[in-house]
Amino acid sequence: MEIPLLRYQSVALDQIQNSCSFSCSFTANKVLKGKSLLSGCYFSLDKRKWKRSFQRVECCLMEQGLKPRPKPNKIYTEELKESSLPDTQMKKPSAGICSQIEKLVLNKRYREALELFEILEFEGGFDVGSSTYDALISACIGLRSIREVKRVFSYMLSTGFEPDLYMRNRVLLMHVRCGMMIDARRLFDEMPERNLVSCNMIIAGMIDSGDYLEAFLLFLDLWEEFSDCGSRTFATMIRASAGLELISVGKQLHSCALKMGFGDNVFVSCALIDMYSKCGSIEDAQGVFDEMSEKTTVGWNTIIAGYALHGYSEEALDLYYEMRDSGVKMDHFTFSMIIRICTRLASLEHAKQAHAGLVRHGFGLDIVANSALVDFYSKWGRIEDARHVFDKMLCKNVISWNALIAGYGNHGRGEEAVELFEQMLLNGMRPNHVTFLAVLSACSRSGLSERGWEIFQSMSRDHKIKPRAMHYACMIELLGREGLLDEAFALIRGAPFKTTKNMWAALLTACRVNGNLELGKFAAEKLYGMEPEKLSNYVVLLNIYNSSGKLKEAAEVIRTLRRKGLRMLPACSWIEVKKQPHVFLSGDQSHVQTKEIYRKVDRMMLEISKHGYVPEEKTLLPDVDEQEQRVLSYHSEKLAVAFGLINTSDWTPLQIVQSHRICCDCHNAIKLIAMVTGREIVVRDASRFHHFKDGMCSCGDYW
Repeated sequence: MEIPLLRYQSVALDQIQNSCSFSCSFTANKVLKGKSLLSGCYFSLDKRKWKRSFQRVECCLMEQGLKPRPKPNKIYTEELKESSLPDTQMKKPSAGICSQIEKLVLNKRYREALELFEILEFEGGFDVGSSTYDALISACIGLRSIREVKRVFSYMLSTGFEPDLYMRNRVLLMHVRCGMMIDARRLFDEMPERNLVSCNMIIAGMIDSGDYLEAFLLFLDLWEEFSDCGSRTFATMIRASAGLELISVGKQLHSCALKMGFGDNVFVSCALIDMYSKCGSIEDAQGVFDEMSEKTTVGWNTIIAGYALHGYSEEALDLYYEMRDSGVKMDHFTFSMIIRICTRLASLEHAKQAHAGLVRHGFGLDIVANSALVDFYSKWGRIEDARHVFDKMLCKNVISWNALIAGYGNHGRGEEAVELFEQMLLNGMRPNHVTFLAVLSACSRSGLSERGWEIFQSMSRDHKIKPRAMHYACMIELLGREGLLDEAFALIRGAPFKTTKNMWAALLTACRVNGNLELGKFAAEKLYGMEPEKLSNYVVLLNIYNSSGKLKEAAEVIRTLRRKGLRMLPACSWIEVKKQPHVFLSGDQSHVQTKEIYRKVDRMMLEISKHGYVPEEKTLLPDVDEQEQRVLSYHSEKLAVAFGLINTSDWTPLQIVQSHRICCDCHNAIKLIAMVTGREIVVRDASRFHHFKDGMCSCGDYW
């Protein structure tokens, strides 16, 4: 969108005298960075007048076939009015029906209220009062039902109801809240009288629907009519600038809000924190938060979300504890955010505290927070806890089901994942593409070939969901696990879309496991073209050459790595004990308990050798360097396990997180360590979960 206006003029807070100006411009191909969003809009705070430097807005997208919005059309409304009954034929309804409708709505029994409304529709011609229409509108909003909105609004028009400004705003709100923005805009344009509430309502609806530019244009057009904007209007427009990610416009709105005396307004402050966070300036967001005279729950939630958005998880967690200590009431959004932050940090103890706080503050049944808990426990090895939370949820959504299905799949419990998927269907919950990704991944990781194919074929046949590339990658992995490499390659060639890197990577991994040199080389070459700088693709091929005795080809791969400057980073593992993370590198001697840890490792290796442990021959991993191979006995995961055994009770499961894929030697060693110590050891590597217990691993030795 291009507005032939002035360029953005920066507004310094200390330079504002008696006016504030916005300016903006949009190009056809990109959102302008450093240019203005609004221009020609001069706000005189003394005279409250509007000056426009342009008469028309031109849209460069007209070249693409788009046309300007047509003039408001009143034909539909006029036809309905013509068909309305004359006043002489209007009948008064019994007071009992209208009173009962209002009482049902008051008790949030919206469906029953609208069913009772059918009596009025069937008889026709009843003169329903404003209070009853007001209740019916609340019922439509509560149900978010477009069908009910059309019923109520059509009845209003057919009976000749003449709404006042309040009722017109209520009708407008009904359309906005139900997402009927085209009809809402038509109603707004046709309103014979409107106020600031009307304007805020339609603009907020546009922003909620993602139409940020249209919201700004309407804001400019309406400033002449309502020059004395309230704080809600500014808060709404700041949201729009956040949606457009134009910090320059947000700063102008911030400046004008301060000049107009809205600097201490809670809604404006929270909107500014959100805007600065989404536009990448967390420092400005923190500055606005620090200046808030009253730090509300929403304010705390917004700044915590801002830090989490930019990956500052530890800082976000610190803010959460500050919020708790300040005595501000926390809501279910607070706990949902913190649980997600704990998921990122792999902090079980902090998540447990958040879970306890969730229950203690009365949000134990909240669907959003509980879904986040299911996701957390599933991702960090506590699948039984995840199932416990899931079973106690009175209301579940598709996110809840997906999280637990994926959790079972990640832990190698494919049968349970499939059973849960089938239970989901029996409960009438409609699966989405994430559901199928979770259950197909579970099938591939557990070797459920036949069941996986049945589910894959049912996607388009029974559920009308077209399989995507990620679903095909699961099926390629499933075929590769069964050793059916020709069938996996045929599936790639027969895909109805362009082959993705994940599909070729799945085939390459299958070739490595099954030792298919030629097909592995072909898949690797495809990946080189898609991801020329990704190290693991080269290393997987290097392993294939090494295992096949192709030393010359292996040496060529190494030369390619050196020529490209690709270097493998040292592997890293960490374990959390008493809320403190402890990080280990291979051969690491920096820990304060190094001597004790190394003695523990030596004793473990000696003990498991009695049960058949033999160190693996050198195998280069996809994501670790050669130096690590030289310290095979002191790999980072072995050090982390030894530290955990030393510093935790005998009955405590160990939880290890790795930055890389676990090597074969450590995988075999930890299986035996779990057996001889009687411990459960859960390792989350870069590929999947490995749940070691009684000398077995949940992955079935395929990863």
